[in-house]
Amino acid sequence: MSNQKDQASDGFPTDLPCLEKLDSPTGSPPIASSSSLMELGNCVSNLSLAHEILVNKDFSLTPKKPPTDSLEDRVTQIIHSAFWDSLQEQLSSDPPNYTRAVVLLMEVKTMLQSLLLPGHIRLRSQLDEVLDMDLINQEVDHGALDLHRLAGYIINTMASLCAPVRDPEVRALRELREPVELLRNIFLVLKLMKTDMANFTIQSLRPHLLQQAVFYERTKFQQILDKQPNFLDNTTTWLEAAASEERSIIRAQADSPIPGGQDLTSATSVLNRAYLRLLSWDPQSQKYPETVLMDRARLDDLGQQLQMLVLEASVLLLAKVHCGDTLFSSQGFVGKLRQTITALLEGSHTREADQRGALVGLENTVLQQVKEAAVQQAGAALPQGLYLLRGQISDLWKHDNAIRTLIGERVQGFLQAMLQGSSAKGSPDLAAPLRLACTHCRSPHAAP
Repeated sequence: MSNQKDQASDGFPTDLPCLEKLDSPTGSPPIASSSSLMELGNCVSNLSLAHEILVNKDFSLTPKKPPTDSLEDRVTQIIHSAFWDSLQEQLSSDPPNYTRAVVLLMEVKTMLQSLLLPGHIRLRSQLDEVLDMDLINQEVDHGALDLHRLAGYIINTMASLCAPVRDPEVRALRELREPVELLRNIFLVLKLMKTDMANFTIQSLRPHLLQQAVFYERTKFQQILDKQPNFLDNTTTWLEAAASEERSIIRAQADSPIPGGQDLTSATSVLNRAYLRLLSWDPQSQKYPETVLMDRARLDDLGQQLQMLVLEASVLLLAKVHCGDTLFSSQGFVGKLRQTITALLEGSHTREADQRGALVGLENTVLQQVKEAAVQQAGAALPQGLYLLRGQISDLWKHDNAIRTLIGERVQGFLQAMLQGSSAKGSPDLAAPLRLACTHCRSPHAAP
């Protein structure tokens, strides 16, 4: 839902009413297992949406919009223009034809009713009284319908129901005089107000969802497993690989052979190892563990941050080794150097060629900054090992580079300790979200 489920679920054009869907032709051939596939899809969709609401505290719905100048955008604009041009033609005829306008008023009433809370008893009664469709149809029959009067009431009702952020849009409606333009903009603002109400509801329900999260996700996963028994094959392979790696590490760290081939691994250590493996997962791999598939975008982003962190630390370590403590202890030097490293490496994680080119450019910039810093220190001599940096920074693009490997192991060890619950000072920004993702994903699949 990364992103992801941040689109409004209705998918209707924002300035058009929700037209009724036509029934399928009776002679249409049925699609094999369509009902079961739709049921499974809905189950996964609901699970993903609930999971995103729980994990992402900033989750919100936004109205769906096609990409600018895309084919969908152009077709949408043509359809919208044709609809509202048709309404303009009806209202401009002599006598005016209010057939479509009445349908729009009925839908406006429905949308306003959906924004009412249980305590809005008086407002609901007033809405039924003013937007009485039987009375409106009688006014149409006698040529007495006053669209501007009804629009004024609708705008006043919207002003009383909207969030403060929508006040400017509602005030702008009062300046419109042309009926078609007024109705069109009323629908636009009402769609925004519905989105606001949905987001308010989500935030209100979030504390209650947190209390039921483990049970809900466990139940949904079980429903999926009942319909697709091999659903967790990738998860099984992922955990088996993590268990094998954990055993190898324990054997390597043991002072003496483990008697009787005893397995000293724990479920927690295997899971922690498994989650750390996700930070270096091949982005092109399709065998991603199913139980964490909903968090893939989030974990991939953390993996990219980890990769940049390792590269930045590697460059700083090389610079310190070859430039000496004197230069590194000068005021502001390390901070400026780190900003330069971060800026030049930004965005270089997507392709190996980009990363290699970025490191070559960074190498020259680091050398230049070291020279400038040495000159500023009252003409101090350049560090003897300065030119040894040339070639060493650019070689960091290799994944088996000794410095990069060393820093990577240190960072992995730190994150492993964080997941095991030990406290550490100076926690990097990626440690907290990693712990949150792992803790939440782990709970629904633990033994009840």
